Amino acid sequence: MSGRISTTTIGPLPDTTDDAPFVPVALTWLVWSLFAASVAALAARLRFGGAWELPGVVAIDGLTVLMWVVVTFFSGIVHSYSRRYMAGSRRQTTFFAGVFGFTLVVIALVAADHVALFGVLWLAMGLLMAKLIGVFDGWSQAQAAASIARRYFLASSGLLGVALLTLWWATGATTVSGIAAASETLAGPVWLVAAGALVFAAMIQSALVPFHGWLLSSMTAPTPASALMHAGFVNAGGILLARFAPVVTVDVTLMLAVVVIGAASALLGKLLKSVQVDTKTRLACSTTGQMGFMIMQAGLGFFGAAITHLILHGFYKAYLFLASGTEIEQTVPGNGGHATGGTGVVGLVVTVLAALAAGGLFALLTGKGTSLDSGLLLTGLVVLTTLHATRSVLRSSDLPVAYRYVAIPLVFLPAVTVYALVYNAITALMAGLPSVTVPTELTLLHGVVAAGFLAAYVAIETGIYRRSDRLYVALLNATQAPSSTLLTSTEEYNEY
Repeated sequence: MSGRISTTTIGPLPDTTDDAPFVPVALTWLVWSLFAASVAALAARLRFGGAWELPGVVAIDGLTVLMWVVVTFFSGIVHSYSRRYMAGSRRQTTFFAGVFGFTLVVIALVAADHVALFGVLWLAMGLLMAKLIGVFDGWSQAQAAASIARRYFLASSGLLGVALLTLWWATGATTVSGIAAASETLAGPVWLVAAGALVFAAMIQSALVPFHGWLLSSMTAPTPASALMHAGFVNAGGILLARFAPVVTVDVTLMLAVVVIGAASALLGKLLKSVQVDTKTRLACSTTGQMGFMIMQAGLGFFGAAITHLILHGFYKAYLFLASGTEIEQTVPGNGGHATGGTGVVGLVVTVLAALAAGGLFALLTGKGTSLDSGLLLTGLVVLTTLHATRSVLRSSDLPVAYRYVAIPLVFLPAVTVYALVYNAITALMAGLPSVTVPTELTLLHGVVAAGFLAAYVAIETGIYRRSDRLYVALLNATQAPSSTLLTSTEEYNEY
């Protein structure tokens, strides 16, 4: 403790309509205008189709317009929320400029076709996010967190640069679409270097274990910047793999490795979350786990499913971050939380039956899981992730236990239906892209990985791992951000 005593005066929330600075107001209106234009572009794409491109520079396809809508919507929410959140801050204009600049860079990135343009925009995206993490320049912890994030993002950009240069040297193509068209010629060490660099770049950007350190260090970021980070920035790993799907899918062994990488991060993210009590850090650990699920879907060959997952997760996580203050206010000290809906034998039976019904429903609606290929594992993943979200919602509810048994299928089955319908729509929109859906034949190794993943997941859900004090300490240490980024006294943070 610092030994100093401070008096905190709490007044009324500022009125964002009175004497609001011009830049935040203008940028908020502008980003919502971009959202409206993106919706119009999506409608035009669905109505007329065709090729929208500036040959050799940009190519606007179904994935592009879809991400335009998603990114501008999230950005609009963040801009509007920040009008009050950042009111009175001397860094308000800088923050809004950073968020809007980040939005423009992502809009350009998803349309970029030339590899040099793609690489430069990827780098710019990381540098802008690091700037948002350390937007309060007088706060040493914020600057330390920004420095850590910047190093990770530079490493990701360096790996992407290696991949792009290698692919250009191997194929002679200077565009992403050209590399995709020439992917059948890729093989051997050159391909392995490029594909490996792409996977590692995606892992860093999506904060997968063991590259999750930058995400856990970013708690100094303003809450709306965290929402943008978790709802948009970390999803760039999935976009990267989708854009270069023809390169990654050349070899089934690499695809299996991607599945293993995603499975490890999904499990470890769930474990790390279980030992944390800080709201934002728990959400960060959850993001690491959810990005693991996204990477697993890409590794199974269903890049449309990976895009679906990142979009749905983005909506959910943006809401959780923007509502994190309310969650803290409503948390009663000493309250261990609500019991999980579906405990005991009755709960187990209800959960298993609901999961089987959901799997059949997803297979019926999408056609995945009806044959012995990776679609079967995709169905299992969708059921598992949706069930986890359902249990999380019910866990925080005040429903009596008996009602939760009924609530599980009532919430779970509609959620799976929505997931399936969104997946079908996104897959149809991405139909013109190469390798959107490349299911692979199941092998014994796939079975071993799936069985191990399910066993570990059940062990985590039942809490068996809590019996080991050594494991608990190891997990707690793994969730600790570098000491230079930690705030030990509120008086260390004074923007003025």
